[in-house]
Amino acid sequence: MRIPTDLRFSKDHEWVRIEGTSATIGITDYAQDALGDVVFVSLPDVGAVVEQGGAVGEVESTKSVSEVYAPVGGTVTSVNEALRDSPEVLNADPYGAGWICTVELADAAQLEALLDAAGYAQLTEA
Repeated sequence: MRIPTDLRFSKDHEWVRIEGTSATIGITDYAQDALGDVVFVSLPDVGAVVEQGGAVGEVESTKSVSEVYAPVGGTVTSVNEALRDSPEVLNADPYGAGWICTVELADAAQLEALLDAAGYAQLTEA
């Protein structure tokens, strides 16, 4: 299982990459593995305001349907339209081409509630 050290993680198995005030959100390698083969992804609307911990979409797999929660709050500025036609990208590249959306970060202090790579590794090993 890959856990990139440049990301922050939620206890719900989402990741966030911060670039300035832009936050890219996706699900972790652990999450995609637990879900199995992803067959559908529901994306948020551009312009939607999401709260930290609030739902930003759903991932449907051959095993189940799971909510995707925002590790940080803000306004959705873009969504990964490629996932509509190729949801399996979430399985193949969860930290790259499988990103779900970007948000304009509302409060950088929210990052303090997230786990670093070492903390996330401990969570998934438990």
